[in-house]
Amino acid sequence: MYVDRIYRNDVISNLKTFNIKIKETDLLISLRAEDYHPEIEDTVTQYTFLLRNELEEYIKSDPVFFTSLTPHLVRPEAPELAVSMAKYANMAGVGPMAAVAGGFAQMVGEYVGQFSREVIVENGGDIYLKSAQTRTVGIFAGKSSFSNRIGIKIPSYKTPLGICTSSGTVGPSLSFGQADAAIILAKSVFLSDAAATAAGNLVNTPGDFDATIKFIRKIKGISGIVLIKDDKMALWGSVEIVPIK
Repeated sequence: MYVDRIYRNDVISNLKTFNIKIKETDLLISLRAEDYHPEIEDTVTQYTFLLRNELEEYIKSDPVFFTSLTPHLVRPEAPELAVSMAKYANMAGVGPMAAVAGGFAQMVGEYVGQFSREVIVENGGDIYLKSAQTRTVGIFAGKSSFSNRIGIKIPSYKTPLGICTSSGTVGPSLSFGQADAAIILAKSVFLSDAAATAAGNLVNTPGDFDATIKFIRKIKGISGIVLIKDDKMALWGSVEIVPIK
């Protein structure tokens, strides 16, 4: 199953990597080897558990937050994670849970940034990237001919950056479209995740590319869009596609 995330075998190079898994939250965290020590794993695990616990407790008092597929206003007592999820999901016109994976990636990534100037957090295809060197993020797009053959080149000066992917043909996440990959770049990983969901919902055929880009590019904070369906691809914004050997 895709949820085994075997693609991670090819994701990271020249960094120290560890995994944190708490229920549905499954983070692959990478940082500079010279900055790593075992205590960091314990500290980051505790922080991740705290974030999850706060979100779960809030959902008990506001169950619509969890089920809504449209913008939702949070209650005054909502924790920071829930507030940001709702804020950026509202900007993209989707429900707050559309930003949950990106939200965890960003908040954990910023937390790990206390310990290292290079941090990559991957959470089910949603990435927080803070790098001191140029990185290439590979694209997995299911059965598309582009899958595992191309990547997005990210110069260090563009980071921290969120790179998030939604798919209607790969993985267990809910999508109302059939995109092999709808990839969004934004400074906020919350926004990147929510907008990727919105884009994925709109693409059923390559004929939907233009309308999808027209909609997504109007969302303030989006810097790049990649849409893939079968053997067709569309790009907008600050995106450099490179081949992967």
